[in-house]
Amino acid sequence: MKQATWAAETARQLLETQLPIRWAHSNCVAAQARSLAPILGPDADLIETAAWLHDIGYSPDVTETGFHPLDGARYLRDVAGADAAVCRLVAHHSCARIEARHRGIAEELMTEFPRPRHDLERALIYCDMTGGPQGAVITVDDRLADIFRRYEPGSTVGLTMREAAPVLTDSVRVIQAQLALLKGGLAVPARC
Repeated sequence: MKQATWAAETARQLLETQLPIRWAHSNCVAAQARSLAPILGPDADLIETAAWLHDIGYSPDVTETGFHPLDGARYLRDVAGADAAVCRLVAHHSCARIEARHRGIAEELMTEFPRPRHDLERALIYCDMTGGPQGAVITVDDRLADIFRRYEPGSTVGLTMREAAPVLTDSVRVIQAQLALLKGGLAVPARC
C-alpha cells in the first residue's frame, strides 16, 4: 500500500466529520500534490502523504498545544508511527517555523522535527497555498488574501502570514515555473 493511501484514510478519520472544511481543503491539497508527480519523481508519494496529513493537527482528537503543525507531527510520530520525513513536512508546512517563533516554541519545533529538504518543503507549500479553504484550486494571491481577511493583522497567524508571504509566493511561483517547463509552457492546475 502506498503511504498516500494510508494518509488519506487517516486524514478522513480525523477531519471528515469533525472538520469538513479542513477535509475539503486537504482533499484539494492532495490533488495538487498528485499533479506534481511529474516533477517530484520518487518523492511524489511522500508529498501526497504530507498533503493529506498537513492539517490533522486541527482535529480535536489530535490537538494538544493548539499549534496544528506541531500537534499533527507529534501525533504522526507518537501515535501513527509515520515516516520521519512525513512528520518533518507536516511540522514545517507553509513556514510553520515563523509561527513557532512568534509563539516562542521555535526551538522545540526544530529540536523535535528538523526542517525537511527545501525542495520538498517548497512543493508542499505550493499544494497548501493553491488549495483553497473550500476545496477549490485558487491562486496564491487569493489564498493569502483569504487568510489576511480571516485573521487580524496583529494576531499570531496574521503576523506570521505577513512575514511568510514572500516565501510562500516565491515557492508557488518556482513550482509553477517547473510545471510550465515540463508542459511546454501550459501549466494546468489540478482539479479537486
